[in-house]
Amino acid sequence: MTDLRLTEHARARMRQRAIPPAVVEALFDFGCEEHDHHGGTILYFNKAARRRLERERLDRTLERYLDAYAVVATTGEVITVGHRDRRIPRH
Repeated sequence: MTDLRLTEHARARMRQRAIPPAVVEALFDFGCEEHDHHGGTILYFNKAARRRLERERLDRTLERYLDAYAVVATTGEVITVGHRDRRIPRH
């Protein structure tokens, strides 16, 4: 278990969107990274990350959160989290 550094905004969004801290930790451990071109990095579960997560974690409690994402600042703090409703732009 890692020590998550969350902004107050990220904490509020986690509560509002019912995303548990274990999902954010799984994003750091298994998620794919894309730069957001605003100085941050988007962590999300792509197909390969979902397979790694399925192989490594025996419990299936995170299955309903596979559409989650987190935006991380260059300092390592999580800025915000949410549920994806469209593709992450990759360019």
